[in-house]
Amino acid sequence: MMMTSDDFAFLLPRPRLQQLARDWLAEDAPWLDIAGWAAARGGRGAQEEFLLLCKSAGVLAGGPFFQAVCEEAGCSVAWERAEGEWLEPVTQVATVRGRLSDVLLAERPALNALSRVSGVATRARDVSQRARVTGWSGQVTGTRKTTPGFRLAEKYGLLVGGAGTHRYGTSDLVMLKDNHVWAMGGVTEALVGVRSLAGCTLKVEVECRSLEEAQEAAEAGADIVMLDNLTPESLHAAALSVKSRFPGVLVEASGGVSLSSLEQYLSPHVDIVSMGCLTQGPQSVDFSLKLARGLRVRPLTSDPGADL
Repeated sequence: MMMTSDDFAFLLPRPRLQQLARDWLAEDAPWLDIAGWAAARGGRGAQEEFLLLCKSAGVLAGGPFFQAVCEEAGCSVAWERAEGEWLEPVTQVATVRGRLSDVLLAERPALNALSRVSGVATRARDVSQRARVTGWSGQVTGTRKTTPGFRLAEKYGLLVGGAGTHRYGTSDLVMLKDNHVWAMGGVTEALVGVRSLAGCTLKVEVECRSLEEAQEAAEAGADIVMLDNLTPESLHAAALSVKSRFPGVLVEASGGVSLSSLEQYLSPHVDIVSMGCLTQGPQSVDFSLKLARGLRVRPLTSDPGADL
């Protein structure tokens, strides 16, 4: 059964969400929030209402992270738009309620997470749709080229956008890259070296720079052969050769694949195309959080999206 974008939120471990929220809040406010205290002075216990607005077009993704930060700060979130929904500016996405000082404390970390994850999801959807319209049956995935400390959020954004996550880290798939192969004396030697440690539960992938290495890796028992930094012509020839002899081996294309060149790497013999650019450099979707009574004083059309 196909999962929806809302379902992906249930994959996120709640303790991990809470820990990330605490870390982000501690980073942004390690000591005193003087501006927040001054703004709330005289009415510190009063509940305020803030409107979450989307100011640029994109996929809404990262709601669980936004909500975790708000809840950690003692605020509640009522969503008006669904995770995975395409948004056009200016759209009201949610309402945040809490004490003024608490919402002001949560504001920037929560927006940072939501904007960044939505940007990843937007790019992932664009690239995945480009691949699908060609009739290709494989999967576009991300890589481990993620922002330190933000991998869970960016991998989640890939899922919401319709792309694959690839491996999360070094423990859920054994990947032998060029340095591993060189250190162990060759492709076959490297595969022998890891098989005794990986056991029967982990798949092994080998990064290959030529048809010869790919054939050797497949023959030595690799589950996945990555054809890395090959030209499209060389890639397709190598993929066909590997699939002809080893139809059960997955073939991955990686290295040098850009948004503009993606279609050149798609073929019936390529199962996976991994792209670091899905998490490296996508433009964030622009969101802002505005005090509702402040917007009633200043009409929404005046400039609801002033930078915070």
